[in-house]
Amino acid sequence: MPLTMTLQETRQQKLATILKLAPVVPVVIIDDVSHAVPMARALVAGGIRTIEVTLRTPAAMDAVRAIVAEVKEAVVGVGTVLRGGQLETARLAGAHFAVSPGTSPRLLDAADDNELPLLPGVATASEAMALLERGYEHLKLFPAVPVGGAKLLAAWASPLPQIHFCPTGGINLANAIDFLKLTNVVCVGGSWLTPADKMARGDWAGIEQLAREAAALK
Repeated sequence: MPLTMTLQETRQQKLATILKLAPVVPVVIIDDVSHAVPMARALVAGGIRTIEVTLRTPAAMDAVRAIVAEVKEAVVGVGTVLRGGQLETARLAGAHFAVSPGTSPRLLDAADDNELPLLPGVATASEAMALLERGYEHLKLFPAVPVGGAKLLAAWASPLPQIHFCPTGGINLANAIDFLKLTNVVCVGGSWLTPADKMARGDWAGIEQLAREAAALK
């Protein structure tokens, strides 16, 4: 049975609070679980508390568990959620939120029955309208730059004023401000804070510096 609208509103309020913690949500791919905690500590030290660990590697869920257990200041979510069962696994692992690149009827039905807030991905106004009907007021635009970028979101601001976006896909330090200055953008997502070469070398000081630069964006 779907959750009541009141509970959906509660999930949306929680998501709003999480997304407002910093201007950038790092989208992280973790291949080695031992990197999870020092990476998270570096991001937090740089002023970025919200972290999206993508479920693209076998190590991802263990990484979430490790960060939840050892980096209390971090607010950890899971990304690349494709199936409903992943929501419950993530909730049990201690995740605070979940992010999907798009939506499917089965995923949305599972989200209705789970207390974990979901940030679903959209690429068109029709998709955004359909999710608004289901009580979603916070959405991910993906892939943001290829589908129209800041100009697209600026065009949506007037006809869809209820929706707040976290655009992800093709965003970096240079163009993030184009999105963050929009009234309907609460934050952006990006992978540039935890580049693969720095992760592989364990360059946590370098990641902390990238986090500081991102946290300074307004």
